[in-house]
Amino acid sequence: MLYSSSMAQVGARYLLMQLVWCGLGLVACVAATLLDYRLLAKFWWVLLAAAVAALVLVLIPHVGVVRGHARRWFSFGGMSLQPSEFAKLALIIALAWYGDHFQRQMPSWKRGILIPGAVIALVLGLIFVEPDRGTTILMGIVSGTMLIVAGVRWTYIVPPAFAALVALAFSLARDPMRARRIFSWLYLEEHKSDVGYQAYQAMLALGAGGWTGLGLGNGRQKLWFVPEHHTDFIFSIIGEELGLVATLLVVGAFIAIVLAGICIAMNARDTFGLLLGSGISFLIGYQAFINIGVVTSALPNKGLALPFISYGGSNLLIMLTCVGILLSIARRARAPETIPARAAEPESIRAKQTA
Repeated sequence: MLYSSSMAQVGARYLLMQLVWCGLGLVACVAATLLDYRLLAKFWWVLLAAAVAALVLVLIPHVGVVRGHARRWFSFGGMSLQPSEFAKLALIIALAWYGDHFQRQMPSWKRGILIPGAVIALVLGLIFVEPDRGTTILMGIVSGTMLIVAGVRWTYIVPPAFAALVALAFSLARDPMRARRIFSWLYLEEHKSDVGYQAYQAMLALGAGGWTGLGLGNGRQKLWFVPEHHTDFIFSIIGEELGLVATLLVVGAFIAIVLAGICIAMNARDTFGLLLGSGISFLIGYQAFINIGVVTSALPNKGLALPFISYGGSNLLIMLTCVGILLSIARRARAPETIPARAAEPESIRAKQTA
């Protein structure tokens, strides 16, 4: 789908670049699978410190690369790296360690909200000023879900979540470009030729595909009608070329991945594995949900990639690493409890044998 969506503009360039990142991601996936995931609990602070340092560096002029009025990338010899993708995994690992280390104290306000909230605010604040509102919202939801799984009370979660929503609304109101995105989402027909152009064209692509699509490579909306056809809006090209059946299969695949991840987390050997597996599963699921919601105009435009499918090396590398960590948790899951043979026998049989 990536080649089909971009072949008219750049030929096989994006495909070849993505294959390189895919190869690196598969190496990272295998390495993460073979290594014991519990080693991450020992080096969580190193990973978190590196993520914060990278987020600070990318904001420095002439160090971070500016694209589309946002400073989010490092550039190395024609390849770009997005530090916020690394920060996603680092934050999940840090929260998993914290929830495991302070498991008995998580119901308290100080240990459950104040301390982890400060760490979350630091990381998300740096991502927010890039600016990257989509990743900020995504990781805010993932972090909140992880805290709930760790044992934080709902009543403690609601006030800071409400405060964050108010702050986000205030920020959007003072940001003309993103405010126009919200209005274009609410009134798409009125903005289909300006701010809402991409969302409207994506809807046309999905509608043109029907049940079975126009055929692989036969889509028309990728000819610059949908500007981000190979990244954020590749789901619309899938719908146009392969139809509703394929889009439902993609949705079903993400649901299966999330359910498998949750099952792995529930059967983890320890609390760290439970929280780590849950956080990774929520990350994949929420990001796919937001991306598909944006493409179908159920949500305002957020600028998030569709995991495993959209063009983007950093996201693909981190997502495959996350899969490797899930497999590592699964390989070291706790052994299933077995019932002793005599305990499994009916009471009447044991009574006769005893007599």
